[in-house]
Amino acid sequence: MPSILASNAIPSPIISSSSSRCRRKMTVRATINMPRFQNGSLSLPKLITRPSELRSVYENAKTTTPLEKLSPAPINSSNPIAIAKLYAIMEAVADRVEMHKNIGEQRNNWNTLLLTSINAITLTASVMTGVAAMGAGGAPLVAFKLSSTLLYLAATGMLLAINKIQPSQLAEEQRNAQRLFKKLYEEIHTTIRIGTPTSNDGEEAMEKVLALDRAYPLALLGVMLEKFPKTVEPAVWWASQQSPLRNRKAEVLGARNNGNGWNGELEGEMREIVTILNRKDKEDYLRLGKKALELNKILAISGPLLTGLAAFGSAFVGHGSWAVVLGVVAGALSTVVNTIEHGGQVGMVFEMYRSNAGFFKLIQESVESNLKEREVERRENGELFEMKVALELGRSLSELRDLATSSAMKGEANHEFASKLF
Repeated sequence: MPSILASNAIPSPIISSSSSRCRRKMTVRATINMPRFQNGSLSLPKLITRPSELRSVYENAKTTTPLEKLSPAPINSSNPIAIAKLYAIMEAVADRVEMHKNIGEQRNNWNTLLLTSINAITLTASVMTGVAAMGAGGAPLVAFKLSSTLLYLAATGMLLAINKIQPSQLAEEQRNAQRLFKKLYEEIHTTIRIGTPTSNDGEEAMEKVLALDRAYPLALLGVMLEKFPKTVEPAVWWASQQSPLRNRKAEVLGARNNGNGWNGELEGEMREIVTILNRKDKEDYLRLGKKALELNKILAISGPLLTGLAAFGSAFVGHGSWAVVLGVVAGALSTVVNTIEHGGQVGMVFEMYRSNAGFFKLIQESVESNLKEREVERRENGELFEMKVALELGRSLSELRDLATSSAMKGEANHEFASKLF
């Protein structure tokens, strides 16, 4: 045991000499690897070495910047209630988009299924009428006559119902509503993201939602749009452009820009665009809509009339050749008429023309409402508005200005349409 202790005991001079050599080696290595700094390029904070200095720093921070005075990052000054209302409206709009999508698909299926079913019933009744005419008489003749007559009467009732509601037109209405509600959803989303929402924005969004509900109702009974109106008018799905809510919003936006981007040249350009829209685009689509409506009326009357005549002829099979001809030929013609009307979706074409005319009317009212406002600060920004009109018409800014210049020079001799989309 003493030997072990003696072996572990190392003289202090040896330890001190070895440790000094290690420190010298580390100093040399650190000197070699140390990056070189220019004078003044590196500044180190003053270290606190005494407890008294640390206590004084703490007391100073406690008295000058108390914890309750330390505020977080600045928060947006928008009205939180207005933002909550806009989000609630967005949820309702998203729900309406889904409802119109589902109902539109359902009504499109109605058109396909009813067209196929009625044509099958009509052709079956026509064949049974011909078979009854070739029969020898007795019970088979009565059975075929009765069956064909009942089938024709059923087809007549179904045609009266389908021609009244026009499923293809209903499906087009739901497609338009779905597109417009999606557009409104994006408008509200943009207002929340880049704007400063107020209570007026929520009220304006509510007006737009209710206007769309009135323009494209979901129910069939009582509030369904007239499928055969006496006069063809453009579809209207927007709130009044003269709303005071819109003027207040335009006033806030216009106050940010001196002149608000309007000048005499831009006003003249917008007036020419309105003239072209009235003279060419809207007028042309209203004319096409009238033709589609007239064709749809003729087909809607002809289909049930032909099946009714076919039912009358099939009931009198065996009393003359005229009954056979009427029962078979009228049934075949009814199939052709039904296919043209609902297979060709004439009602959808009429609704498309009516909606396009409404689109041009919306642009016209937007331009006129801005031009009627004498205070340019209360208008929508001119540069932004010109870009919107150009995009809506499928044109570039240079093409829009060239169109206005050509219209001003040629007048009614200008045969170019304003829109390149439709």
